[in-house]
This record gives sequence, C-alpha cells and structure tokens, in this order.
Amino acid sequence: MAANSSVLSITKRVIERSRQTRETYLQHLQEASTAGPRRSELSCGNLAHGFAACGTEDKAALSADLVPNLGIITSYNDMLSAHQPFEHFPELIRKAAREAGGVAQVAGGVPAMCDGVTQGQPGMDLSLFSRDVIAMSAAIGLSHNMFDAAAYLGVCDKIVPGLVIAALSFGHLPAVFIPAGPMVSGMANEEKVRIRQLYAEGKVGRAELLDAESKSYHAPGTCTFYGTANSNQMLMEIMGFHIPGASFINPGTPLRDALTREATKRALAITAQGNEYTPAGVMFDERTVVNGLIGLHATGGSTNHTIHLIAMARAAGILLTWEDISELSDIVPLLARVYPNGPSDVNHFHAAGGLGYLISQLLSSGMLHDDVRTVWGEGLDAYAIDPKLNSDGTVLRERAPAESLNPKILATFDAPFQKNGGLKMLNGNLGKAVIKISAVKAERYIVEAPARVFHTQQDFLDTFNAGGMEQDVVAVIRFQGPKAIGMPELHKLTPPLGVLQDRGFSVALLTDGRMSGASGKVPAAIHLTPEALDGGPIARLQDGDMIRLDAIAGTLTVLVDEAEFAARVPATADLSTSSYGMGRELFANFRALAGRADEGASVLYG
Repeated sequence: MAANSSVLSITKRVIERSRQTRETYLQHLQEASTAGPRRSELSCGNLAHGFAACGTEDKAALSADLVPNLGIITSYNDMLSAHQPFEHFPELIRKAAREAGGVAQVAGGVPAMCDGVTQGQPGMDLSLFSRDVIAMSAAIGLSHNMFDAAAYLGVCDKIVPGLVIAALSFGHLPAVFIPAGPMVSGMANEEKVRIRQLYAEGKVGRAELLDAESKSYHAPGTCTFYGTANSNQMLMEIMGFHIPGASFINPGTPLRDALTREATKRALAITAQGNEYTPAGVMFDERTVVNGLIGLHATGGSTNHTIHLIAMARAAGILLTWEDISELSDIVPLLARVYPNGPSDVNHFHAAGGLGYLISQLLSSGMLHDDVRTVWGEGLDAYAIDPKLNSDGTVLRERAPAESLNPKILATFDAPFQKNGGLKMLNGNLGKAVIKISAVKAERYIVEAPARVFHTQQDFLDTFNAGGMEQDVVAVIRFQGPKAIGMPELHKLTPPLGVLQDRGFSVALLTDGRMSGASGKVPAAIHLTPEALDGGPIARLQDGDMIRLDAIAGTLTVLVDEAEFAARVPATADLSTSSYGMGRELFANFRALAGRADEGASVLYG
C-alpha cells in the first residue's frame, strides 16, 4: 500500500463509495469469465466464419481451441501522425504471436479523430462523443467471442479513454495497450507559441504560421507536447496497461518494434489458459485509479482527464469525483516541466529519466500504491526502469536513474517545481469547474475582473480582432457544454487570451466547454457544471459582472447581490446552426443523453 496517509484515506473513501457498484461489476466479470471465450462452444458455422481468412496453421490452431487468440483493436489511419505507425503493427503482432505459440487477429477498427485538426472547426463538436463511439466500436469487434486477450492500438485524446472503457466492459479479458510513440522533436515550443501570438496580433501572416506549425508537427508519431495524448501514455504505463518502458519510444525504431513484440507475447501469457491470468477488470481497481491521478498531478497532465478518468473508472464500477482529484492535487508535488508547463517536450522528458525516474521518485516517497496488479505482474516497482535494446534485438530494462539527468525537466520529490499538482477543482455560486495551474504563474492564481459574455468562440474572436477586448476581463464562453453542442475544446482562444495577458491585463477564461490538454499560461475555469443549457448559473451572467477566480482557495464566485442574481432570467441561445453539418445531426441523441462534466460527460453512464 501507499505509505502516505492522505493517499490511503482518499483511496479508502473511493473504495467505500464504490462498494456496491464495484461488487456488481466484478460479479458480471466473473459470469463473463466463466462463460467464455470458448471457441469450441461456437457452432461449426460460427467458428468457420471466425477463421475463414486465416492461414492453414492458424485455422488448425483455432479449430482445436488449444492456443490463445489475441484480438487486435486498432485505431490506425494514415492521416493522423500518431496513428499512422500502426499500419504495420498487426503483421508484427501476428508474427510475434505465432512465435509465442498463439494466434492474433485484427478484431476491429475504431475511429480516431485529431483535436489538432478540428480545433475551432465544426468537427470539434464530435470530439468528446467520439470517446463513447470508440468504446462501442471496440465492443462490436470483441463481441465475436473469439478471443482470449485483447491488444489495443491507440494513442490520442479520446481514443485511449474509449479503448479503456471497452477493455473494462470486456474486463474478463486481459488487455495490453501498445503505443506507437512520439514523433522526434521539431521546432522549439517557445518559438511556436511566439509565432502563434504574433499571428493573433496580425504581425505575421498565414504562410509564416503554417511554416511554424509544419515544423512542429512534422513526422509520424504523437505530438511532442504534454497534452492529452501523452498524458494518456503516462496513464497507461503508471496504471499497468503498458509493459514497462513502452510509452515514449519513437516509432520506426528497433526498440519500438521490440517492445511491440514483447507486449504481444505478454498478452498471450496472461490469458486464462496460462498460470498468470490477469483480467483487465480485476487488475484495474481503486488503487490503480489513484495511481493514475497521482501520475497526472506529478506531471501537470491534461485537464481532459478530469472527465475521462471518471468515465473510465465508472466502466469498472468505481465512483470517482472531482473532489478526489482536487484533494490529491493538493498533496502531490509537480515533478515534471514539459510543455506547456515548461519549454521541453516528451522526448526531452524521456531523455532526462522519463517515467521510470518519476515512478521511482513517487514510489520511494510513499505516494503510489505498489501492491497493484499490472500486465507485467505484481507490483509497480517493475516500472521504475529505463528501456534499452539488447544486442539480440530484445528489450533490456535497466534500473531508472537515481538522479534526474536534467533537473530543469525532472525534479526530486523533496525539491519539486511546486508543492501541488496541476489540476484543481473550483467551487462557488457559479457551480463547479476545473482549472490547470501547473503552467500558470503564481501571481495569476487569483483573478478578479469584469465578465464579457459570449455564446461562441467566433463572437469572442471577432470582438478581439476589432480591438474590443483591451481590458481586464474574465471571458465567459457559454453554451459549450456536452448537452449544448458536445463540449468542444476552445484551444483556438489561447493565443488571443495570451496576447491580452502579455499586454498587462488581468485575464481568465470561464466556460462550460473544454480547453485543450495543452491548457497553458492563462487561468481557465473549464468544464463548468451545471452547464448553461441546463440553466446553470453561467446562463445568468451579464457583461460587467465582477467574477473572482481563486485557484488558491479553490473558489469561483460572481460578486453580484445574491437576490438580484437569483432573480435574473437565464439566457438562451440559438444552437440550431450547431446541430447539423459535419455529421453533427447524427449525434442529436448523444447530446440529449450526455451526463454532467463532473460525472464523465458520458452517454454511456449519463
């Protein structure tokens, strides 16, 4: 168990709150485990369809039901850099499976959209809902009941959370997540940000901006900043779904291929046919969730996981709250400086000691639960390593460095970059919201300024471009919640808000929408709930209302007479133009069923 008394207390609270739902989940998992998968119980016609396209050797193995069969769920497409490397993974996995005496089949594909492509575009309104679509798509692939374990190929924002929900829905199957790795480093992040802000001010043109963006996002692999995609990879490793050392090895390298082969063989070794049966739903428990949150705080991770982790936990019968997340943030120090929390990227983070060093620091300080099950076995200590390539092409795991190889990127537990983690909950007469403070300077933790209220991102941008935002301001962007338009990210607002802040104004953002996983230097109270469409207090805000955001006290307050504020009629908005086009009309039922942000904003567990 973790030695830290506060970590233990929060973990026990989650266990107690989840007792009934977790017991029900585990009962269902046991029933599924008893029932299958057993290919021999399929009819001859069922089974023949299941291996019709296989080679002779694999057909013989599957017809006898003597060997484990690994189902591959892939998010491959060749438009997105993070997922393009997965094109050749299935063949590599099939070969490794045969070497291990098993079979591997692609069970199905799932959609993978990129928030970097859709930021500020109509397609962004589908982004959050794609998580639940991915979970359902993966479930269809696995529903054939041909498989003894599953390998999940996914990296980015909603893809990994959706795949985790699917893996826990099929929690009787072992689940190994296999990443593709980050692209090699491109343009320095500070330079990229500088050019973005110059463009927002009209000082450089589109050609200069596109050139900078192309030099930043320039090769196969995950974007190198520490947004949701790379937070996903950290989570999968610290929560035990990756094999040790897998997260941040570049694609197309011998070590990347060696890790993929090893992950395949490990997935086959932990099926019910062997002696190390590790069903995903048993492995993933309350301690695992708390470990993931501690890793998220220690690295200044993505705000999106205040939604995703709640939905992921719910899939396993675990009831997590924003209060749990915020209280952990208060006791977990920030140990990593990776953009947007610093100038370095994830490749520099890995070179400085990476996850192995970070896990070692957190274990030795008593912050992590070491007594957890992972796909690698018992205990998290096996993840405190540095992966290398052996001369024979296999993976060599050396102990993680005892000291940071770059103290500007990775700190020690005893001398952290700051004493608390990156994510906090705000509460007050405007409702509940989340703020990421790891990239915000301490002097901006408190903002008190008049509101300027907008119903769309474009309304704000038009006002800014017309010179109408030269003031201290809390920019209120409402009717962005999951029920309104699908809770898009509002990352397009970051450059102009940064410009205002750099001009000396006191600036903050308040919204019932999301911000990018790369939430940066401007204080942003996001995921506000209840949302405007549900008549939340944000719908009663007016231009000029004084708003106080206090990230130290954890409060979010409108400084208006209580009776006057309560008497206001909530604003309404014409959302008709956001209900069609780019496929949005297909998601009307999703918007109607979506749950609150603090409950995971899910259509599955609304």
